[in-house]
Amino acid sequence: MKSKIFVVLMAFWLISCKTNQNAKNDLNYMQNIEQVAVDASTKNSGSTIQIGDQLVILITAKDMDVVKPFNQNYSSSELVQTNNLAGGNTPNQGMTTISGPTYIVDGDGNIDFPVLGKLNTSGRSLIQFKDELRDRMTKYVINPTVSVRLSNFKVTILGEVNKQGDYVIANGQGTILNALGLAGDLTIYGERNDVLVIRTENGVITHGKINLQDANLINSPYYYLRQGDAIIVPANKTKDITSRQNPNTGLYLTAASIAVTAIAVVVGLFKK
Repeated sequence: MKSKIFVVLMAFWLISCKTNQNAKNDLNYMQNIEQVAVDASTKNSGSTIQIGDQLVILITAKDMDVVKPFNQNYSSSELVQTNNLAGGNTPNQGMTTISGPTYIVDGDGNIDFPVLGKLNTSGRSLIQFKDELRDRMTKYVINPTVSVRLSNFKVTILGEVNKQGDYVIANGQGTILNALGLAGDLTIYGERNDVLVIRTENGVITHGKINLQDANLINSPYYYLRQGDAIIVPANKTKDITSRQNPNTGLYLTAASIAVTAIAVVVGLFKK
């Protein structure tokens, strides 16, 4: 009797070990990275400027007095703050600073820039707009330096991550891996091969799925994030099964195990 119980317990233990090993493999990201060639990610990285974007534009030159008219009433003490690192919705954590005058893109895709007047940003990336602005500035300033940054590049991360919320990426360019890192990574219950990205660009809503276990995600159009993207991590089957179970199931199993062990001991004593 005692030997039979021992065999049953050993079988359960072996099954448990095998299940845990498989779960461990399922948690690994980009498992086939050695076999994947990066050929499309760069062309997907250029996010265009959107209506409502807040552009921080600073013009500098050797003679700063010359560029003052192009920097509004800006002084070097002015700062735009964004919590792009560890904070999410938590204030004053991971704060970085972006310095410069801020311009909001209106409904027609324009900003009202000093001296130059209305400048259209529609269909342009930050780099393209910066190059165009620099070309126009050369008519007024010798060798100007133009800095254009996006201060409200916000993405939303929901579902099975450790820190849900809205996150601002200060440099205006980030990947889905960057964003999930800001959210503290997925929980063990997150479905790593079925992450949903919802994108709204120029009034058009699109969506796509990301498999974090497949390194081909770096060639997906959703690998590089765009302004306003929403990332949703669904729960895996383990979470679904756990949610359906009685919360006291673990206690019942433990009690049953103790009872079986006690019975085995008693039977052994009687046989003696």
